[in-house]
Amino acid sequence: MLRIEHVSKDMGEFLLKDVSLQVSQGEYVVIIGPTGAGKTILVETVAGIYPPDAGRVLLNGRDITHEEPRNRNISMVYQDYMLFPHLSVHDNIAFGLRNRQLEKPEIERRVEESADLLGISHLLHRRPDTLSGGEQQRAAIARAIVMEPSVLLLDEPLSALDGRTREALRKELRRLHDTMDITVLHITHNFEEVFSLADRVAVMNRGEIVQDGAPDEVFRKPNCEFIADFVGVENLFKGMCRLDNGNAIIETGDLSLVSTTCTREGEVFVSVRPEDIMVSRTKPEISAQNVFAGTVTESVNNGIVMRAVVDAGIPFVVTLTRQAYQDLDIKKGDSIYLLFKAASVHVF
Repeated sequence: MLRIEHVSKDMGEFLLKDVSLQVSQGEYVVIIGPTGAGKTILVETVAGIYPPDAGRVLLNGRDITHEEPRNRNISMVYQDYMLFPHLSVHDNIAFGLRNRQLEKPEIERRVEESADLLGISHLLHRRPDTLSGGEQQRAAIARAIVMEPSVLLLDEPLSALDGRTREALRKELRRLHDTMDITVLHITHNFEEVFSLADRVAVMNRGEIVQDGAPDEVFRKPNCEFIADFVGVENLFKGMCRLDNGNAIIETGDLSLVSTTCTREGEVFVSVRPEDIMVSRTKPEISAQNVFAGTVTESVNNGIVMRAVVDAGIPFVVTLTRQAYQDLDIKKGDSIYLLFKAASVHVF
């Protein structure tokens, strides 16, 4: 288990402010946030590249805050591979094992195993400059996992790759994690990596962890306006909340939205996911608490799904499957009804 306890580090332009995070054995945690949020400083502090100004880092109960990086049993992979250009792939992977002065047969066994896991056994004789970007990153990951680290740190390892290679390596990382039960802390800007890899996601801003939880929870229920904006929450409104017989009524624009997720009165932000909004040509007969008439002002074909903007006093973005969109035959200027559950009205 990795425990980061109240870690602070001031490097001028970049900093950490009282950061605490716990990563369980075998857990895959992804860190996201805008440029300059402190993501890389955090993982480099865990790796021992920078000593914290305050706080401590513990690994499996042992305080490693001031341990030399080589003694932490933590491996790190950057986006730009950082392979030794004068060494073969084999010697790059074996480098750390030789520094540990392992016996040659053990080195060979572990190099072959890690190369086989990453599908690069046929490249062991090659130099890094003869490899593609994806092959180089596989070699860098093999060099990291061959050390059998307690924690694997990944700093945007897929961002420099083309789309197809990135997708293939994303699957490789998931498979490696499942096969080796390795503990991973992974920085990315790519939301697809969050949902395809992460057991848990932590969002950073200005040197602090603002929210962490399961990816679906963070993306569907952001706890502040910053996260809602950063993760691309649509249908985000400001309103005034009052409590009434167990429900919350939020006045926003000309509408009164009913929510079961708000427990306080006063000024709040409200979000409703586009996919949680149902659409009807006629006024629904069901007793939904949020039913509004509106006019379609825009429709966009996004390939798999269709998006429509509906003015119901405030503009709502709605996501529909292509089949549902065609069945309803929605066009710009049409009058339709929107309905959504009170539980879908998230308040923060």
